[in-house]
This record gives sequence, structure tokens and C-alpha cells, in this order.
Amino acid sequence: MALSLAEVEHIAELARLRLTEAEKAQFQEQLSAILEHAAVLQSIDVSAIPPTATVLPLHNVMRADEVRPGLSQAAVLSNAPDPYDGFFRVKTILEHE
Repeated sequence: MALSLAEVEHIAELARLRLTEAEKAQFQEQLSAILEHAAVLQSIDVSAIPPTATVLPLHNVMRADEVRPGLSQAAVLSNAPDPYDGFFRVKTILEHE
């Protein structure tokens, strides 16, 4: 399926590309070759092939969840720049009127 020069110019316009005449001719040839290859792929009978999301085997790469002790409040607040009464103190970003 050969693309016309007008179709290449339309595609370039949609992609917001400014192409020189040489680039238009180059892309006309390349895009036409791509579309011809896609047409060949579409002609292949795949009716006997089941739909496949991936060709790789699926397995979970995450570890199993397990309960473990967390950090103490003192350990969590040890790096806080301004802890107050067991909490993080932060600057006010919204003021009440």
C-alpha cells in the first residue's frame, strides 16, 4: 500500500512536523514499506492460535506477606526535624480566616 505525498503531508501535519521535500519523499517510502509489511502480517491465518497476553510464563516475583514488628514511635521520630508530643510537627500551609 503506497502512501501518496498528500497523505504523508497530512500525517506530518497531525504530528506537528515540518518536513523538507526530501524528508517527505523519504517518509513516503518508509511508511509505505511499513504498511506493506503490516498487510502481509494481516494476511496470516491465526484462527488456530489462542489469544495470548504474553509468551513468558507468569509467576509472582513478590515475597509472601508476613507479619513483622514495626518501628517504635521513638525510632520513627528520631529523624524528625521538629517532633512534638509524639507526632511530626510541620509548617502550617493553610490558614483559617
